[in-house]
Amino acid sequence: MKYNFDQEICRQGTDCEKWDNLKNQFGVKDVIPMWVADMDFKSPQPVIEALKQRAEHGVYGYGLRSDSYMESIVDWIKRRHRWSVKKEWITHSPGVIPALSLSIKSFTNPGDKIIIQPPVYHHFARVIQAAGREIVSNPLMLENGRYSMDFEDLEAKIDAKVKMLILCSPHNPIGRVWSKEELTRLGQLCIKHNILIVADEIHFDFVYKTHTHIPFASISEEFANHSLTCIAPSKTFNLMGVQTSSIIIPNQQLRDRYDQELHTLSIGSPNIFGVVALEAAYRYGEEWLDQLLEYLQGNLEYTLSYFSDNIPQINVIQPEGTYLVWLDCRELSFSVKELDEFMLQRARVAMNEGHIFGREGEGFMRLNIACPRSMLKNALVGIENAVASLCKAH
Repeated sequence: MKYNFDQEICRQGTDCEKWDNLKNQFGVKDVIPMWVADMDFKSPQPVIEALKQRAEHGVYGYGLRSDSYMESIVDWIKRRHRWSVKKEWITHSPGVIPALSLSIKSFTNPGDKIIIQPPVYHHFARVIQAAGREIVSNPLMLENGRYSMDFEDLEAKIDAKVKMLILCSPHNPIGRVWSKEELTRLGQLCIKHNILIVADEIHFDFVYKTHTHIPFASISEEFANHSLTCIAPSKTFNLMGVQTSSIIIPNQQLRDRYDQELHTLSIGSPNIFGVVALEAAYRYGEEWLDQLLEYLQGNLEYTLSYFSDNIPQINVIQPEGTYLVWLDCRELSFSVKELDEFMLQRARVAMNEGHIFGREGEGFMRLNIACPRSMLKNALVGIENAVASLCKAH
C-alpha cells in the first residue's frame, strides 16, 4: 500500500510527551515541537491491525515471547543488516536506556569509569552518574563539517578503572554512520584494554543514501563476544510507547550476568502489546519503512537546501543516519541561554538544546525532521524569520 507521510495528525490531548509536555519542558505551549526523537507519523497499518486484533481479544494477562517473535527479530537483522544472529543471543529490556542501566550494574562496580563520546545522547551521562560510576569524556572532533572519533585522546584517557564504553551507532545527535574501519579501530582498542562495548544501535534502520550501517558485533566473533548490542523497533516504526527492546549478547557468560540483573529487578516480563507490535512490524512493516526512508531523504534534502539558501548563518552538519539534524548556530554569537530563548521566543520552535548533549554541544541545536513536510517548512520559516530580524537589528 502507499502511505501518506504528508498527512498531519493531531497528537495533542493523547498524553504525548512531544506535544502535551511543551509547557512543562519549555515553559511555552504555542511553539512547533521538533525536539524529542519520535515521529509525527502513524505506524505501519499491519501493526495497527495486529494491535487492534489483540485488543479485541479482551484478555490481557501475562504474556511471553514466542519462537515466532524471536525469529522475527533474527530475520529482520539478517535481511536489513546482513548479520546472522542466533535466537539464544537475544535477551530483553523495556527500552535501550534501561538496558544501559542494567549493563552498567551487571558489568561494572561503583567508582569504575565508563567512556562516552560527546556530544552524545544526554541519557548516557545520566545513567552513568545515577549508578555511581565515573564518566570519561572522549569528545568527537569536528573538522570541515564532519565529526570523527579521536582515537589518540581515547587511548590517552584509558586506565585500569575504565571498564566500559557506550557506543552510539548511528550517532545521536550528530548523525554519523560509523565506517567499518572506525568501528574496527575502536573495537581493537577496547579489546586491548579489556573494555566492554555496549552499542546503542536503536537508530540502525535510519541510514541515508550511500551509507550503510554496520552492527559493531557483526564485524568479528571477537567483537561479538566482547559487546552488547541494543536495538528496538521503537524508533524505526514509531513504537516508543510499547516499551519493547532487544538486547543481543552472543557471549553466554555476559548474557547470564545481564539476565540475572534483569530478573533481580523483575522487569523481564513482556508488554503483551509490545510483543505483538514488534513481530508485526518486523514481519510486515518493511514496505512502510522503505517509503518512510524515501520521505525522510526528501525532508533532509529540503532542510539542507533551505538553510543553505535562506539561513546561511546556521551551518547544518549533514547527517548520514537518524532523522535528527545537528545545527551549528555558533555564528549567531549567542550565549547558551540566549540561543535557547531565541529559538523558543523568536523562532517559536522547540528543539533539543545542544548543551544537554555535553559541553561540546554548546552553540548547537538538534532538529527532528520526522514530520510532515508542511510542519518542517513552518519550523524552518520561523527560524529564517527570527534570524532575519536579528540581522536587521544589527
